[in-house]
Amino acid sequence: MSWVVVPAAGSGRRFGGELPKQYVEIAGKPVLRWTLDRLAKVPGIEGIVVVLAAHDGHWPDWREIDGVKVLTAIGGAERVDSVLAGLRALPPWVGDRESILVHDAARPCVKPSDVERLLQAAPRGGLLAVPIRDTVKQQTGHAVSTIPREQLWRAQTPQCFPRAALTEALVAAIGAGRVPTDEAQAMEWAGHPLLLVEGSEDNLKITTERDLALARWLLETTCA
Repeated sequence: MSWVVVPAAGSGRRFGGELPKQYVEIAGKPVLRWTLDRLAKVPGIEGIVVVLAAHDGHWPDWREIDGVKVLTAIGGAERVDSVLAGLRALPPWVGDRESILVHDAARPCVKPSDVERLLQAAPRGGLLAVPIRDTVKQQTGHAVSTIPREQLWRAQTPQCFPRAALTEALVAAIGAGRVPTDEAQAMEWAGHPLLLVEGSEDNLKITTERDLALARWLLETTCA
């Protein structure tokens, strides 16, 4: 059995608006509820820790979803602080070697089958990702060059790591004054090998209004 940490303490500054993006509704449900519903459908998920902002007034106090336990924790200023708070809020029976998933609150289109494949393929460390298929350009001043795309992937979540190893990597990053953009980067800094498991292009992260419109179309089409 595995647990999931869902950092949901961000204010969504890039998204804009008074309501945090994780609480914007799609087809009558908050984005966050769509995300939790998808995660709860993954075989072997025992519980989810949702990490909230200190003064979150929107959380509906869900305690269980489809038989999966839902706990909460209070996050910090950065994602790394929130994920660490979620790891520390896991029940005491969750062992140091247990595989813990970390998933973005604003990725409501994740496919349970992709998460299940990740757990099976990379219990010691890995993440969902999609290979880059576009031609990639790099601009340096006025010069433009083409970057070989054969080894380039776009990282997604969930990301999956043993509890103790991830905790140690995040603590080390904070201690060094480094802010990882995702949990995989902290594990890379700590020297852990990671496996990329190909996910779905549909597993988008809602960052802008355009992302929200696409997620709405995907979810409404799926549920139609």
